[in-house]
Amino acid sequence: MFERLAKSGQEFAEQTKEHIAEYADAGLRTLVIAYREIDEQEYVEFNEQFTEAKNLVSADREEMIEEVAGKIERDLILLGATAVEDKLQNGVPECIDKLAQAGIKIWVLTGDKMETAINIGFACSLLRQGMKQIVINPETPENKALEKSDDKSAAAAAFKASVLQQIAEGKRLLSSSTKNSEAVALIVDGKSLTYALEDDVKDNFLELAIGCASVICCRSSPKQKALVTRLVKSKSGSTTLAIGDGANDVGMLQEADIGVGISGVEGMQAVMSSDIAIAQFRFLERLLLVHGHWCYRRISSMICYFFYKNIAFGFTIFFYEIYASFSGQAVYNDWFLSLYNVFFTSLPVIALGVFDQDVSSRLCLKFPPLYQEGIQNVLFSWLRILAWLFNGVLSATIIFFFCIRAMQHQAFRKGGEVVGLEILGATMYTCVVWVVNCQMALSISYFTYIQHLFIWGGIVFWYIFLIAYGAMEPDISTSAYQVFIEACAPSGLYWLLTLLVLIASLLPYFAYSAIQMRFFPLYHQMIQWIRSDGQTDDPEYCHIVRQRSLSHTTVGYTARFEAKSKSSKERARDH
Repeated sequence: MFERLAKSGQEFAEQTKEHIAEYADAGLRTLVIAYREIDEQEYVEFNEQFTEAKNLVSADREEMIEEVAGKIERDLILLGATAVEDKLQNGVPECIDKLAQAGIKIWVLTGDKMETAINIGFACSLLRQGMKQIVINPETPENKALEKSDDKSAAAAAFKASVLQQIAEGKRLLSSSTKNSEAVALIVDGKSLTYALEDDVKDNFLELAIGCASVICCRSSPKQKALVTRLVKSKSGSTTLAIGDGANDVGMLQEADIGVGISGVEGMQAVMSSDIAIAQFRFLERLLLVHGHWCYRRISSMICYFFYKNIAFGFTIFFYEIYASFSGQAVYNDWFLSLYNVFFTSLPVIALGVFDQDVSSRLCLKFPPLYQEGIQNVLFSWLRILAWLFNGVLSATIIFFFCIRAMQHQAFRKGGEVVGLEILGATMYTCVVWVVNCQMALSISYFTYIQHLFIWGGIVFWYIFLIAYGAMEPDISTSAYQVFIEACAPSGLYWLLTLLVLIASLLPYFAYSAIQMRFFPLYHQMIQWIRSDGQTDDPEYCHIVRQRSLSHTTVGYTARFEAKSKSSKERARDH
């Protein structure tokens, strides 16, 4: 506003700036008011141009609107300034602290003055006493003098040079602070963002911002909020979540990977433009730390298990083809092949993807670092995927060779006859269904009635199908005709072999899981361990578990408390 004042309208500009600074230091939100009288002809011309600019559908629509508005928003006369108290919602500092512990990088993009934004940063514990601050603000006396002159290009060049210099100095300070493990905050004003987001500067700016513990962009316009979000999303490769409650946050919400709108007194524009709507900021902690963690675990486990069960099934067919010298003879009945992923093994995986919980919601909120497993991609890394693929190949190998070696020359019927291809196929298929479903039962951490129904029901349904399908005429059931009633069910070898194959196939996974849980537990397994021991309310145990966090917490009141404790210990040691 001060830049748009007429020379004759700046009579109380300095006093108003002092008042605004006082208001901002008190944490109030300020608003400058100015006016200009225009005649009817000027308004008509402006309205025509403004309407034309708003109706454009080209990429430069926003620039045209700003250009037209700038023609009338000039030579204003200052009236004064207002200040209103805008308190943080309940639970905001606690929510930000938990998000910081979860390893989420928090940026504040606000239209408030720098002083107000800094006060909000201290209130949220994004800033703390003794924390180094990199402030990028190019408004030096020399630059202000250039800005008042008529040479706008020289002023712009000076501002840009100042921003580049401050970014370079900030990177040097950040480098030295990183060696000393000190947290650094970056504070940028809107005018600096204008130049920091230019093509030849934005990479350096992003490198500096990513290295800082917290970033506060103040006096930023809606377009700048969207551009900063786009820069982080496209250049860093990270998943971005934007949360806002007003119309000026719409661009940012639409630009981010996930947009969360807060419904409230600011209207419904943010909610209508977002992917998810919540009523208060503090609900974000449950959305991310509970449902976000569960969703990541469920999806990653479901995909890995799909790979496992199909490889365990497919490799038995492949091994038989090798055994049969690639004759093309299928070891399984056609309907066995068709229904494997439809009825016998798919429903338990779907139940896993919907209901499974490794840790309860209470413990998810109590141990926010658990969310870091998703950020670090612990549960869906290539190592974990390859481990499940290996487990599938191992299960298929055990199933095939156990069945072949046990049944090849062994009397199967009462009359001493050995098995035929149809009996071998039914027996191997039974072993596959048992193994993959029991493997699912070992993998699940949270059982529900539906999961019990799908897992054990899938096995029971296989036997029902085998009996019903085998009872049909040979023209329909082909190789499955009476194979269970007449051959498999009366034979003790069939049941004994199924049990031995099941134990042998699951034993490697069971041994690996037991060793990992005992000696190399993941973060969620440590929480499961103290939960089973009943130590979830023991402060000492909880502190030990939190110390095993994958990344160090640098902001939030927990980090502020740790920093204060550390400095107190250092002073005590020095004395």
